[in-house]
Amino acid sequence: MQHLMSPMDLSVEELEELMERAADIEADPSAYSHACDGKILATCFYEPSTRTRLSFESAMLRLGGQVIGFADADSSSAAKGESVSDTIRIISSYADICAMRHPKEGAPLVASSRSLIPVINAGDGGHQHPTQTLTDLYTIHSLKGGIGNMTIGLCGDLKFGRTVHSLINALVRYPGMSFVLISPEELRVPSYIRDMLIASSIPFSEVEKLEDALPRLDILYMTRVQKERFFNEEDYLRMKGFYILDKEKMTLAGEDMLILHPLPRVNEISVEVDDDPRAVYFLQAKKGVFIRQALILKLLGL
Repeated sequence: MQHLMSPMDLSVEELEELMERAADIEADPSAYSHACDGKILATCFYEPSTRTRLSFESAMLRLGGQVIGFADADSSSAAKGESVSDTIRIISSYADICAMRHPKEGAPLVASSRSLIPVINAGDGGHQHPTQTLTDLYTIHSLKGGIGNMTIGLCGDLKFGRTVHSLINALVRYPGMSFVLISPEELRVPSYIRDMLIASSIPFSEVEKLEDALPRLDILYMTRVQKERFFNEEDYLRMKGFYILDKEKMTLAGEDMLILHPLPRVNEISVEVDDDPRAVYFLQAKKGVFIRQALILKLLGL
């Protein structure tokens, strides 16, 4: 039985197979509309989520399966003190596969060690968010015709952003990748990411201004700069304008650069950019359903 805790649980070959299956589903959804007849997905979400939970539920329903679950810890027996281990053993009797989000790092891993059904980590604290990474990879793969030989800019909160850490770790396995890390000093990538890039001889540079990076990027991955991460208001005010992508800044970017964002967006991408054909973050969310469909089928052995 296979679980998914991290994007690194899948080899590059497995990722390619998964993306091929997702492309098949996207091209002909009706061919898969009964693939999970009689199967049940449990969504165990111990903290609020809009996109991830609904994306999983949409994926299972589109495969002909059913969904049970809870949307926050207060509406589960966790409110009475039940452990994750006990919860998953009970859920294993009710469902065929489980997607779990939890505020504590490692909670889905603990669940997987006790589970009788496949468990998907749908986000654990600031640690991993593997299906967001799969969504990011599939979006790049399908819109660029493959992954490799490109320059990726990651902008915003690179210190605490779990989506950024997961994506870098996944992308370094592809040939010819280079990175431009765009952030204020206070929110630079953790040293273990920097060390990993150096040890793997992956070219990267760190810049503070978005404008300096835009002309050389194939992909711009935006994240929000969170006010609460700064030690003082002055530093935040000094930095926040650097990381608002607007029409004027977009004139510096290449014709075929793509803008991705894990969402939710706050103010870091101006709404005037939404109509730019290079802005693919809403399409990215849509593609997340197809890759989650492919993942469910893989883990259920269908």
